[in-house]
Amino acid sequence: MTGPAPLAVVGDVLLDEDIEGVATRLAPDAPAPVVDVTGDRRHPGGAGLAAVLAARGGRDVVLVTALGDDPASETVRRGLSGRVRLLELPLHGTLPVKTRVLAGGRPVVRIDRGGGAPGEPDEAVREVLASARAVLVADYGRHTAGAVRAHLRAVARHTPLVWDPHPKGDPPVPGARLVTPNAAEALALCPGAGGSSLGAYAERGAELAARWRAAGVAVTLGDRGVLLTRPGGGTPMLIPAPFRAEGDPCGAGDCFAATTVAALADGLLPEEALQRAVAEAAAFVSAGGAGNPELWRPRAAPGPAQDPAADAFELAEAVRARGGTVVATGGCFDLVHAGHVGLLESARRIGDCLVVCLNSDASVARRKGPGRPLNPAVDRARVLAALGSVDAVVVFEEDTPEAVLARLRPDVWVKGGDYSAQDLPEAALLRTWGGQAVVLPYLDGRSTTLLARRAAKAATVALRASGS
Repeated sequence: MTGPAPLAVVGDVLLDEDIEGVATRLAPDAPAPVVDVTGDRRHPGGAGLAAVLAARGGRDVVLVTALGDDPASETVRRGLSGRVRLLELPLHGTLPVKTRVLAGGRPVVRIDRGGGAPGEPDEAVREVLASARAVLVADYGRHTAGAVRAHLRAVARHTPLVWDPHPKGDPPVPGARLVTPNAAEALALCPGAGGSSLGAYAERGAELAARWRAAGVAVTLGDRGVLLTRPGGGTPMLIPAPFRAEGDPCGAGDCFAATTVAALADGLLPEEALQRAVAEAAAFVSAGGAGNPELWRPRAAPGPAQDPAADAFELAEAVRARGGTVVATGGCFDLVHAGHVGLLESARRIGDCLVVCLNSDASVARRKGPGRPLNPAVDRARVLAALGSVDAVVVFEEDTPEAVLARLRPDVWVKGGDYSAQDLPEAALLRTWGGQAVVLPYLDGRSTTLLARRAAKAATVALRASGS
């Protein structure tokens, strides 16, 4: 039996090097700062960074890129080992190296060196792209996408394709689901519309969507969020950033594009995918961007019997370790409706991550009676995990979540309803480690039971009408 289809990333890999230090004086021979080096780090950049970000959470990712025999290519191979699968095109030349010199966390100068041209793809590239669940093109102007363009044109007819463009790169193939230029790239690619207003970027986006025959163009605008436009104009959609992110923005575009294509691979609509991507990019910048050491910490490949719930506990541990607030909530979530969505969004705003404790099928049946659940736990968990407000889901078999809470140890336990927090059976348990149970407002008149009754009544009416 084969596993799920992989996600494919196509594009130009770079080697990113950051030289960090402090600058307290100027050079005696020129008005230039003297940087006393305190450390340096090197990691895959460009499409390599996008692939690593797409693979977070254990997703199977294949990176199609050009690599050579030079030291920079070898460093990139080591950095990607165990994270993504590599499918290499020959590189005629050397891998580009982008070196930033930072003083006090701020870039002082950037040095670019190296470069080459990709060779021809083989049949393995066509096969991987044809079988991919979704494809991301991370174009950094080095023409890897151009080398496999014929394969990408074929893929775009039936597979979600996201293209992160570059002014010096290849134009997206027709049929791309989303193209994701940033504001500067949109201006360089379409300088006709003047100004930096939302209206100007909406005009640029619509023109680019028509030029590229893309289903949509999402122009990223930094703190303002992302503006989604369609060919032919119409009213654009602005998806604002959830908060103003303070930190190193290097790699934010790769995080945005990688999250977008992963969400489309999971079946989300473009608007939903972009909402998740905006939030992820903001969190990525706040956590330190591409230079966050947690991103590059060596990891062991998960074994086939690994507990999928382990991610929830590892997430809670990591958030606590950096001083964040872990929020949890629980329930059956048999038919996710507006009341659930509102509760989960409110709960996520309380802290730095939200874990949903989900009743198993047997647990739901014991609580709700015959005929429930309407959806199996695996489907309920997938729907919840697809929501931008939910960071992890853990399924429990007992009637109550006390056992999983004792292991998770959230700072805040959230329930929706009209009773007091002290009436919650979990409140006493939370207090044993200093946690707090809270109640959030819940949309009145929304419940799975009411929805099920309404659906049954509608089915009965339709059956009677068809028989009359």
